[in-house]
Amino acid sequence: MIKAMAVFCGSKSGDNPNFVNHATALGRLLARKQIRLIYGGGNKGIMGAVANAVLDGGGLVTGIIPRLLMEWEHHHEGITLLMVVEDMHTRKKLLYEKCDAAIILPGGFGTLDELFEMLTWNQLNIHSKQIFILNTDGFYDALVAHLRVMEAQGFLYDRVEDRITVITVPDELTAYL
Repeated sequence: MIKAMAVFCGSKSGDNPNFVNHATALGRLLARKQIRLIYGGGNKGIMGAVANAVLDGGGLVTGIIPRLLMEWEHHHEGITLLMVVEDMHTRKKLLYEKCDAAIILPGGFGTLDELFEMLTWNQLNIHSKQIFILNTDGFYDALVAHLRVMEAQGFLYDRVEDRITVITVPDELTAYL
């Protein structure tokens, strides 16, 4: 049973308004299902949109942010719990430990770093948490296609579908909660 969901996403909003729309819908869904949001602690971009939607829905939000990003990502001052840690490694470790599953929304390098670390730890049996990709308007089509190339070329130990569930709209997540 999923009681806490890690959300990895951009601290920017991107150019497609559906990125923020889906983040907001996801936040509302988490609040409605009483699933605690575990995320990077920022108040800007998609990151801020999902946190604000959870809070607006009466849900609980835990943010984990390294000291060096306190100003850059503009930490969220209105969340349930903000943990300030020393470095990115500690942040990621705590994000993984505190969640029961993770969902990846559109984002940049940091989002991909978190996705691939979660996948690697999953493959190495460090954890067995479900990993979802919210593929808003095909944002991750090329990435999923490349993962399938890695599988077809014999570089993965399992099928892509055994490690990642790709959804296209937030409501599809309901079937897995």
